[in-house]
Amino acid sequence: MSQSLYGFILIVFGTLMWSADTLVRYPLLASVRAETIVFTEHLVLTLIFAPVLILSGFSFKQLKREHWIAFLVIGVFGSAVSTLAFTAAFSLINPSLVILLQKLQVFVALAGSAFILKEKITPRFSICAAAAIVGALLISWKDIAPYFLAADTTKKTLTTLFGYLLALIAVSGWGLSTVYGKKLSLSGVSENQILSGRFIFGFIFLLIFCLTRNTLPDSQLGTDELFKILLMVLLSGLIGMTLYYKGLRRISAHHGAIAELFFPLSAVLINWIFLNKHLEPLQIAGALLLLVAGFLVNFRPNAYSAH
Repeated sequence: MSQSLYGFILIVFGTLMWSADTLVRYPLLASVRAETIVFTEHLVLTLIFAPVLILSGFSFKQLKREHWIAFLVIGVFGSAVSTLAFTAAFSLINPSLVILLQKLQVFVALAGSAFILKEKITPRFSICAAAAIVGALLISWKDIAPYFLAADTTKKTLTTLFGYLLALIAVSGWGLSTVYGKKLSLSGVSENQILSGRFIFGFIFLLIFCLTRNTLPDSQLGTDELFKILLMVLLSGLIGMTLYYKGLRRISAHHGAIAELFFPLSAVLINWIFLNKHLEPLQIAGALLLLVAGFLVNFRPNAYSAH
């Protein structure tokens, strides 16, 4: 198995963890604020990864200015702001719509990889990317079609528009995180060091954010809520992000963006297994299209170059 295909598979398995996370995150919003959920996640992850960073002998003093910018983008914008925006958007608009809008991050990542990393995007890749995006849309269409086809237009209130904005902020942050994570990886920064910096920078921002808004975690966090947050930390923070960065080290940023499109597929599969929600023919077609596009984009890895 080529390193490119191996990296692609690692990211796909990472998306499985992200999908499992949403099964816990969305119901939890009924009793816990978005700020509390995201702050507690980053607190726990910082406590886990800070010792890892220290033991690795890594020092932020050795970083160049461009590396500091990369960590700020990944930690503040990509981890703290985007996760907060994504979680809050769930309570403002249709969660399926939030997940669909998240697919747009591939465009952010593609633009970033071309302009920031100078990666070469071939016509073949563009065709596969377009097919993968269509597949992701087909998978999600069953859930979002009623929203768009509804005759009642009163739903498009300022609150709904704010939900759109939050989802797009998350899209931008995660798309740029893919690019700058690859940039750090190319500079020799390890996956554990990238993860450590991501969560530490994110936690510092969230601490300031919550202090200024007086929204630090309080007594609303019971044993059950805390357990669910720790479960999300394990799924999306530890396992999911570790698989993601290990995979990203082995492939280009724009290939990584395509691998992330397996998130809607894995979300549908998890819903099928745990919630008994079967796939419709249109969703099956989208899943097959996504799988084929993901295979073809890595079928000849040497045909794609990254500079």
